[in-house]
Amino acid sequence: GIGGSFQYGLQVSIINSPAEYIKSFTRDTWLKRYGYSPSEEMITLMWSFVVSIYSIGGLLGSLSAGYLSVRFGRKKAMLFSNIPALLSATLMGLSRLCGSFEMIIAGRLFSGVCGGLALNIHLMYAGECAPRKLRGLIAITASTATAVGKFVGFALGLREVLGADALWPFLMASNAIPALVQLLTLPFFPDSPRYLLIDKKDKEGCM
Repeated sequence: GIGGSFQYGLQVSIINSPAEYIKSFTRDTWLKRYGYSPSEEMITLMWSFVVSIYSIGGLLGSLSAGYLSVRFGRKKAMLFSNIPALLSATLMGLSRLCGSFEMIIAGRLFSGVCGGLALNIHLMYAGECAPRKLRGLIAITASTATAVGKFVGFALGLREVLGADALWPFLMASNAIPALVQLLTLPFFPDSPRYLLIDKKDKEGCM
């Protein structure tokens, strides 16, 4: 779950606390780049892009989750979902250094792709690996990981942690940590028995 539905919960919640800082950064960047201050309507529009483009990325990730999980297997597909997560963390973490609010928008798009992939494949992978008696309990862990992700996102967003003006790029890039944890641990996990039997025709591996 750390690289699955946790990522979704984290990204949904961390965007709330740095809202004013990102708007201010967008305003300052626009002024330096074009020589005039943008209107409040333009700032609101840019902020709307930052928030809503996550859903577009989530749609793209969800649509490709089925293909990737069949083509490469559940485990490899979960590993692939960390690529857009790390890319989004890099873009958002370096956005202020590069003076580009567009990098935040692009980073949110890639984090949405990660969330869409991870949320769907996590449920599929965990459910197929779980023993029959524990399948319902294991399926609930997706909701638990989402709730924990939201809690961690809100906790990191506190001003005493990463919710300060100087630290918001680190807050936006915090999704790199669960991605790295999963990249280091998931290769040691088994593949889905259902995938091995039905998609790979590997009965021995399935058993």
